[in-house]
Amino acid sequence: MIVPMKKVFLVVQENGLKDTLKKLRKFGLVHLEQLDGASEKLDSLKSDLSQIQIAYSMLSEQKVAKGSVKEVDTLSMEKAVEVARNVVNLSEQKKTCFAQIAADTVELERYSAWGEVIPVDFAYLKEKGIPLTLYEIPADKYAQIDKETRTLLVSRDKNQARFLLLDGVENGVHPVGLPPEAYQISLPTISTKELSERIKSNKAEIAKIEKTLLSDSCYVPALKKTLDTYEKEIEFENIYSGMGKDVAAVDSTMPLGALAWVTGYIPTSDLPALQNEAKAQNWALMADDPAEDDENVPTKLKNNKLVGLIYPVSDFLGTVPGYHEYDISNWFLLFFTIFFAMIFGDAGYGFLLTAIAVLGIVSAASKKKNPAPVMSLLLLIGVTTIIWGTLTCTWFGLRPEQLPDWIKGLSLPAVSNVSSAMSGNVPGYSFELSYELWVKENLQIFCFSLALVQLSIAHLKGIARYHKSVRCLGELGSMLMLWGMYYVVLSMVVDGKRFPLGAEGAVVVPGINVPLPTLCIGLIGFGFFLSFVFSNYAGSVVGSILESCKNIVSVLLGVVNVFSDIVSYIRLWAVALAGSAISDTVNTMAGPMLGKLIFFMGILLLVFGHGLNMILNVLSVIVHGVRLNTLEFSTHLGMSWSGFKYKPFSEQ
Repeated sequence: MIVPMKKVFLVVQENGLKDTLKKLRKFGLVHLEQLDGASEKLDSLKSDLSQIQIAYSMLSEQKVAKGSVKEVDTLSMEKAVEVARNVVNLSEQKKTCFAQIAADTVELERYSAWGEVIPVDFAYLKEKGIPLTLYEIPADKYAQIDKETRTLLVSRDKNQARFLLLDGVENGVHPVGLPPEAYQISLPTISTKELSERIKSNKAEIAKIEKTLLSDSCYVPALKKTLDTYEKEIEFENIYSGMGKDVAAVDSTMPLGALAWVTGYIPTSDLPALQNEAKAQNWALMADDPAEDDENVPTKLKNNKLVGLIYPVSDFLGTVPGYHEYDISNWFLLFFTIFFAMIFGDAGYGFLLTAIAVLGIVSAASKKKNPAPVMSLLLLIGVTTIIWGTLTCTWFGLRPEQLPDWIKGLSLPAVSNVSSAMSGNVPGYSFELSYELWVKENLQIFCFSLALVQLSIAHLKGIARYHKSVRCLGELGSMLMLWGMYYVVLSMVVDGKRFPLGAEGAVVVPGINVPLPTLCIGLIGFGFFLSFVFSNYAGSVVGSILESCKNIVSVLLGVVNVFSDIVSYIRLWAVALAGSAISDTVNTMAGPMLGKLIFFMGILLLVFGHGLNMILNVLSVIVHGVRLNTLEFSTHLGMSWSGFKYKPFSEQ
């Protein structure tokens, strides 16, 4: 359930504001509205936090042997900033050294064929009237240099000739006697020997910095704690500097001075405690119910331990229902568990998941700790997967003939692979229907039946929500359309012979003597009428009809959307079928290897193949299993998951 909240307004005197905020933080139950404070201290805190975050990230990446450094658990905020700035500066120096090494290495490569080049010597010779300029030219073009142009060949290979021009270059203009292919080589800023020495020096400096950073990794635990401290300080300063402030007075003789106020939310059950605290601290307090259009109300969920198993999934997805929306944690858990089992669809995989969960729970118990919530969830979905895999007789992708009879006897014929392996037709049908096709259709029907149940629950919740208004008739209409469209889906997607749309061969509904297809089409029509008239009701039926007329395209598409939403659930069968095909392929590839000397290759292939298939199944659950809850189901509920968690202003 979503815990009821009260909106509270707190007014205090500004001269004791910091002390008040400290007491309010110690009280730790009020979720304050988002404030955008501004102050020099806040800017300074944010800057320091950024430095600490960067330093923490850098030091955490250091590969330190366990026990090689003695960890520091606590640092003062000032010392933490000092350490962080030193680490960041060292990191910048390291980057500078790497950049200098890269540039110097390129320079050395440029002059590698020239031997040692000393710019100072060139400058000395120029002063003495011997200007020398470095040139390179394709080897076959060197002979084309004019004889009157004085050059000195330095080196030559099959591609390039390197020479010194003895007459120098004036204003950057090459002598006429040089071919256009000749190009001037600029002198380095320092000698090639100095370049080599600088590279060595920078490498030594990098090694020294890395050694220092390695030793500074001892501060990782302390920096992590300091990060939390800084975040709390920033939160405090942000609220302090962002609170509304004004000057007020009761009258001229009783000045109150500057006042400050803040708005927040508190669980209704905790309001008496806040009222007592306000009396004790002389705070002015007012509380009221949040307005229907209030978008700042935080959401606090409170459920039993079983329903709470879904929280690891919702936390991973970052989905929080809005305060005025529904808490569907119980339905989310129920259908997520079923969807997970169907998508994995293999009892063997279920046993592996269950084993992992049991090991995690036992390990936590041995350390006298509570098991991680995800382990309890894993145990639940592992057991459910075992049950579904047993009913369908799916064990590591093995074919029915490869399984013992007692395992096959546990399966449910209507959905079992054992039934699909039989020959002949299913008895009791007036048309030919093979066992394999029968099982496939039954699985599809089960998927669509899940859609009918889950989406009906959504509209039943809507009917309950609007039971005091005729708007509930709009929800009833949507549900009737859903029921009628269910039969249409069975006819168009599953089998038109088993579920005919015409009256001929169709089941006649007892009591009213109407063919089932006719009844379903009638439900769609009547449901559309109710939805059209009452879905937008806000005090006026005429206004609701006009609103529907304005959005007539969306209203008509809504009928199609009901069809597509039901059909969308077939993904549970299709994805499971793909996973089963992968398992079968892996077994087929590895089978011939198991009876030979390379049996270990077969085992590796089985482990790798089934492991990869399990990973793909997990991704499929996230993409498909979660989608059906957060999109199809939520759309019919009218949920947008626009909420955010209740996070009280506290010291923790």
